[in-house]
Amino acid sequence: MKRSARRGPLPAHACRLTRRRWLASTLAAAAALPAARVLAEVQTVKIDRIDVFPLRYPMTGYFKFFAGAHGAAGRAAVIVKITADDGTVGWGQSVPIEKWSYETLEAATVALRDYYAPELIGRDAVDIAGAHRTMDQTIQAGFSTGMPITRAGLDIALHDLAGKLSGKPVCELWGRSPGGPITLSWTVNPRTPDEIESIMEEGRQRGYRHFNIKVAPDPQVDVELARRVRRAAPDAFLWADANGGYDPATALEVAPRLADAGVDVLEAPVRPNRISTYQALKRQGALPILMDEGVVSPIELEEFIRLKMLDGVAMKPSRCGGLLSNKRQIEIVEQEGLMWLGSGLTDPDISLAATLCLYGAFGLAKPAALNGPQFLTADVLKQPLKIADGLAHVPHGAGLGIDVDEEKIAQLSRG
Repeated sequence: MKRSARRGPLPAHACRLTRRRWLASTLAAAAALPAARVLAEVQTVKIDRIDVFPLRYPMTGYFKFFAGAHGAAGRAAVIVKITADDGTVGWGQSVPIEKWSYETLEAATVALRDYYAPELIGRDAVDIAGAHRTMDQTIQAGFSTGMPITRAGLDIALHDLAGKLSGKPVCELWGRSPGGPITLSWTVNPRTPDEIESIMEEGRQRGYRHFNIKVAPDPQVDVELARRVRRAAPDAFLWADANGGYDPATALEVAPRLADAGVDVLEAPVRPNRISTYQALKRQGALPILMDEGVVSPIELEEFIRLKMLDGVAMKPSRCGGLLSNKRQIEIVEQEGLMWLGSGLTDPDISLAATLCLYGAFGLAKPAALNGPQFLTADVLKQPLKIADGLAHVPHGAGLGIDVDEEKIAQLSRG
């Protein structure tokens, strides 16, 4: 059954604008103009139906976030299909990981099917910002956006739908060109030191020349891992990700040692609520400090920048509610002259396609830690994404530039 859209009033903000804030808001408004012009050409259509398909993608190799009973069953995902009242379809994907976030496959499925979908049906199919306001009112925020990984699936599907309705790739909704291809980084997450060389060699055989390592909590193990990877790949971009796993004292002690071992950047050394530790690490200056966990919306990103907590951000559309939020975060980081790297949540095909569209449109220069192709062994696309020789090619075509095979979805749903 269709439901009429609920449109709540926008919050009123009475604050004095600094020159920086005025400039940022002006640039954001200007950046929105291309999308407004493109979508203004689309005849008004409404969201008629939203279907969700929970499933698991089969995996290969060892990755610590997929250890345990649930991870061993495969990479959880919820595919989202939004159908407009003219029959046009947009596809999206939510990618919960219970060992990384509080969002599980079951929670994401229920939130999408029973909470978000009923409130979005009947809304303007191309009003993506309005859809996000509706989702804000449907499930309230905690520290930041409520259920951001879950919501990303809807955001991606809405972008795909808007692109298809306009006959243009998503990047053109932003006034940008597709860009790409994206250089990839191979994840080195050994269970024992004996596995390091074989993991790296597997990446080299597939054309990868850059590596990211998972570190924490043991600094001795981590420094040795960094040394061995750097020695085997002297020209690589080497990225260490702790996923918030160090305590404050250890993080401050290990950062200079990782730098000496050849690491180029350190991501998420401590949990994001360790504000003073992030400030101390940035002051220490041993390595560029990137935040990841904890940066969900542009609001906290702006606050963390003001608090001098970071040198950059490891971006993930699947983490922060989708493309609308992540695009704005890239714009903020670039305006501030900070670093941004491309990362992901072991994204399967649909989420990965959206991520490539974003990173290509904004000209990502550094190797991206997008390891879905490294660990996942199935897809739901009629034509798989082109990934070869350590490069991921940005898909071309209207929307996300992909065609979904619903029979493949049915096969994975059956397990």
